[in-house]
Amino acid sequence: MTPVERFRELLSIPTVSRVDPAEVDDDAFERFHAALARLYPLVHECLEREVVAGRSLLYRWRGDSPEAPLLLLAHQDVVPVDGQPWRHPPFAAEVVGEGPDAEIHARGAIDDKGALVAILEAVEQALADGVTPRTDVWLAFGHDEETHGTGARAMAAELAERGVAPALVLDEGGAVVEGAVPGVAAPTAMIGVAERGVATFDLVTREAGGHASTPPRLPATARLARAIDRLRRRPFPRRLTAPVRAMLGTAAAHTDEPLATLFRRTAVSAPLVTAALAHLGPETNALVRTTAVVTRLEGSAGENVLATTARASVNVRLLTGETLADVSVHLRRAVADPLVDIELRQGNDPSPVSPWRGEAWRRLSRTVSATLGDDVVPLPYLQLGASDSRFYTGLTDAVYRFAPFHLTRAERDALHAPDERIRVEVWLRGIRFYRALLES
Repeated sequence: MTPVERFRELLSIPTVSRVDPAEVDDDAFERFHAALARLYPLVHECLEREVVAGRSLLYRWRGDSPEAPLLLLAHQDVVPVDGQPWRHPPFAAEVVGEGPDAEIHARGAIDDKGALVAILEAVEQALADGVTPRTDVWLAFGHDEETHGTGARAMAAELAERGVAPALVLDEGGAVVEGAVPGVAAPTAMIGVAERGVATFDLVTREAGGHASTPPRLPATARLARAIDRLRRRPFPRRLTAPVRAMLGTAAAHTDEPLATLFRRTAVSAPLVTAALAHLGPETNALVRTTAVVTRLEGSAGENVLATTARASVNVRLLTGETLADVSVHLRRAVADPLVDIELRQGNDPSPVSPWRGEAWRRLSRTVSATLGDDVVPLPYLQLGASDSRFYTGLTDAVYRFAPFHLTRAERDALHAPDERIRVEVWLRGIRFYRALLES
């Protein structure tokens, strides 16, 4: 079989994560594990493999040196496709088009089986060529990154207990993109040096209830709606964090004036830069402020019954330097209603910031230039979404978030959405990146 055929077979197995573990198809994960063992025989013959937390997979490839190892992360699970209007069946893994335009359409093509399978391809090829890594290489493939992250937590705890302190941890995150930073014409490898925290807060209103034919002046649902609108109209303040300053400072060498000066002198230009980024679009806005958006609403169980409790779930993504306590204070001030309860359901603070200088950063940058194009500019940046990498920051300060795929705007927009896809040539180039990183 070819690498693409193996990739398509693994994409066709619907390893879907769900919030309720009882709704997860255990058989799909068992079939996925069996397929990995069959498709990558050298990996499973030469590496030590453990199953952690029920479905997560932890591999160790012993190297020649006792120096600090390399740890590569990916996750097996994908998000559901319930009700999404796909042009091609999401688990058929069809190849659409020919030549350089050929694409594989499938849930997980990018997030995150693209990286997982590319890593295994790189290791299998290296083993076939008789390669022994300079240091130990660990592979950690979580099973519930899209929901709870219990697999990653368990594997990180296991590695910590064994005293494993990696020289470099690499997980999914940024990609090679164009137009991500204003004024930068060259393609950029967006390497996450930190990621925002993530939390769910509930806004809750309560009343006595009763028949909908005789509503009070301000029912629980109306009070909740007012609170939601107040929160929307009072966003978190804008500010430049260290990772974003580093991104702009690095990008300055690749921009023309006056942007180059603005990017270099953010101690002075921060108000102007943050205002511009906030208005350029959702992604750049999320780089300069904590974001909060209502994602779920709950009210009465009946159409003619007043809600005794109305609830709105607020998804919050915390900017570096913010804490859950800070968020709670902001929500309370924005809502400005003592009859709206604000409850933290779950959450974690932002990750520590990894260095954008030093050997680990240079190792990644060299590999990017050698395999993805010497015109590609490695940029540190703040990862907007959450990943399993946040659970490994206790092992080392060199934790990075980057998938070696050149993605268009449309391809990035398809993550967690209909028609997720990756170009075949782009995915094959990603294998070369991992192979070079293994031998670096």
